[in-house]
Amino acid sequence: MIESVLIANRGEIARRIIRTAREMGVRTIAVHSEADSHAPFVMEADMAILIGGSPARESYLDPAKILAAARQTGAEAIHPGYGFLSENADFAQAVIDAGLVWIGPPPSAIRAMGLKDAAKKVMIEAGVPTTPGYLGDDQSVERLTAEAAKIGFPVLIKAVAGGGGKGMRKVDRAEDFVEALGSCRREAAASFGDDRVLLEKYVTSPRHIEVQVFGDQFGDVVHLFERDCSLQRRHQKVIEEAPAPGMDEETREAVCGAAVRAAQAVGYVGAGTVEFIADASEGLRADRIWFMEMNTRLQVEHPVTEMVTGQDLVEWQLRVASGEPLPLAQDEIELRGWAMEARLYAENPATGFLPSTGPLKHFRLPEGDVRVDSAVEEGGEVTPFYDPMIAKLIAHGVDREDAAHRLAEACKLVEVYPVKTNAAFLAACASHPDFVEGAIDTGFIAARLDELIERQFSDAPTLAAIGQRLETFMAADQPKADPWASAPSRLLGFRMGAPRAAMALPLTVDGAKVPLRVGLVTGAGDDWSWDITVEDGRPLDDVDVLPGVYGRDPLYVFEGGDVREFDFAPQVGGGAHGGASDGAILSPMPGKVVSVAVSAGQSVTKGQTLLVLEAMKMEHALAAPFDGVVGELSAVAGGQVAEGVVLARLEASA
Repeated sequence: MIESVLIANRGEIARRIIRTAREMGVRTIAVHSEADSHAPFVMEADMAILIGGSPARESYLDPAKILAAARQTGAEAIHPGYGFLSENADFAQAVIDAGLVWIGPPPSAIRAMGLKDAAKKVMIEAGVPTTPGYLGDDQSVERLTAEAAKIGFPVLIKAVAGGGGKGMRKVDRAEDFVEALGSCRREAAASFGDDRVLLEKYVTSPRHIEVQVFGDQFGDVVHLFERDCSLQRRHQKVIEEAPAPGMDEETREAVCGAAVRAAQAVGYVGAGTVEFIADASEGLRADRIWFMEMNTRLQVEHPVTEMVTGQDLVEWQLRVASGEPLPLAQDEIELRGWAMEARLYAENPATGFLPSTGPLKHFRLPEGDVRVDSAVEEGGEVTPFYDPMIAKLIAHGVDREDAAHRLAEACKLVEVYPVKTNAAFLAACASHPDFVEGAIDTGFIAARLDELIERQFSDAPTLAAIGQRLETFMAADQPKADPWASAPSRLLGFRMGAPRAAMALPLTVDGAKVPLRVGLVTGAGDDWSWDITVEDGRPLDDVDVLPGVYGRDPLYVFEGGDVREFDFAPQVGGGAHGGASDGAILSPMPGKVVSVAVSAGQSVTKGQTLLVLEAMKMEHALAAPFDGVVGELSAVAGGQVAEGVVLARLEASA
């Protein structure tokens, strides 16, 4: 058995590997960047070593630094986790050449499956059905444009070396193809160092089905059943589950059998996932399921397979890499119940899912019968350097409805502040009637996006916050018999026994000003009751103000996985996100300006892309909020910008 392992990764997956390794008595070594010096995975490893700066290219993507750390610490093996160098065949070979154990498939298998076009050719030879498309070497814009027209729109542009939803674009119209191709190539080059693409026919009612496979060094390959990862946004998985809804035994046997043949065709060893796309317009049928790609590593969603099979896949990886045979034969692997996983991201659904960074002043995840694999803890920080996933919530139930209910309830218990998360969005997805009924495909979220991101709050948290803040006003000095005698000056005008008076409070909710009128109903001793009218004149129930003094910091109230921030301090200026109406185009997060599509003095139309930012390995286009002229332009391609910086300013058309 391997005695020590260096984990060439970070965050949640590093903690996951450490947990199993510790149970097996394997010493763990963490490598980390400057940004991760105090991260939980660094604290939990038996040993940790700094390997470079915060950007991934200076640390986690530098093979030489990782190999040097392995030599320095006496590591016996290297586990790459997922992402970063996990599917880099040259790195895998360098690990082996250094006399270390590579916990992954042979470099030859990574190469065979690492390039989507080459992988499809191998699958065709192995008798595995593939999606119609273009896999040619001619990468000219003219040839790709012609091939897209031949396939017929909509088409998918996919980075040859891509994965994780990056370097992928759906194009619905011929006139949008060239622009989408350029964006796809830039993202692919930034993420994978390879801007080549392939084209595929876009299936209009697609389901994403994948099969967990495992091979050992003796030539044996098994599957651990399928997963369904159809719930996606912008080609990135949001909720994964096992097994796939609507999968009958005959189709399961055909798909899982094809996955095993795919792994055998490349001499696969270790954990891998064979991904298929299914045309679900007539349900799941074996003749309408096609090979897409193979991920030659452990998947983010591997916990759902662990939950329904009772197996620890990291333990399997360590045992197979140590030269042991597969722990179980195919007929010994059983499917039990249903499991679902939700990816908790540091992003704000209310602003188009832009990444959210900053300190984690408050961080609470659910406890109990839900599994939580987290990357961060309270007091830590979400930085702009890496993927925004900060945790995974995994629920197991006796059936699909039970698992969905457990997952939705777990997402509602998430409390994170001031960093924004998608917890409420996840809860809305998992509890949506169509999702619970299994009526899903990869377009599920896009078709219901407004409904799923709508913020749902009851009056109770609002009233609690207002009540606490009213108490601050009233209890600035502890009232005596006459509650008005020592009331703050802002309450001047109230008179006991006079007609009901009212005052205005300078309330802002989530940074937006809210007209709030407060009228006294009753008052005696230390207790008051208030009549509240807020926003559109809608009356709220009476608020009972309890004794005690609260601080003047903003109040934040959690409900259903979301958070509302209440501030009664007067607001000055528009804030970091309030400039669009006056033409200011602000940076919504720290990042790098990838491209600038306009120049000063240029006329633009509403919705036109002005510039593109890159943060957390994703591109984000900033568009014109109205028709106008670019009056000011400070953004420069290649420049780094902080959050809230004015990048451009538009002047409305006359």
